Amino acid sequence: MTEDARRVFRLDNEVLAFRFTATVSDRASTAPRERLDTPARLRLWLQAADFDIPHVSSTDLHHALELREAIYRIGSAITAGKHPNPTDVDTLNAIAAAGHAKAVLEQGKRAQWHLTKTSPVRDALSILATNAIHTLGGPTRPRIKSCEGPGCAGLYVDTSRALNRRWCSMNTCGNKAKKSRMTHPTPL
Repeated sequence: MTEDARRVFRLDNEVLAFRFTATVSDRASTAPRERLDTPARLRLWLQAADFDIPHVSSTDLHHALELREAIYRIGSAITAGKHPNPTDVDTLNAIAAAGHAKAVLEQGKRAQWHLTKTSPVRDALSILATNAIHTLGGPTRPRIKSCEGPGCAGLYVDTSRALNRRWCSMNTCGNKAKKSRMTHPTPL
């Protein structure tokens, strides 16, 4: 890799599909930052997600961004207590159904995805869409939240017992909020 994926992307979300939506940072700010701005960047993110992708085209990037935004809009609708847009749901379902990846246990120790040689990006996007379907439509659905960090609005699953988690990541948004409170305390 020419760039270190950890410097370019947020890779700390427990949910793969939500980690993918975090490739746009500062979504709620006036200047969201697109991190998947080239096919090479998409390839870098896919490699960081353990997908062995030899080549990514501009068309692949277009499909990836379409999926990412559908996942984000569905998750945001859920956090707002609204019904997701049927077009986004159709996009998610179609991309999930399009792949042919196989899960395998490598050397009896490590779960790995085997992607087809003819359409590895489509297969990887299918895995992301399937992960989103399980998260958005499974037992974690009531725990999906939007980050309260300044400008963030990233999606996450609240795994706290009391369901009182406020940030997508304590290491990033939580730390920023706590530092801000320390430097700008509220008056008594």
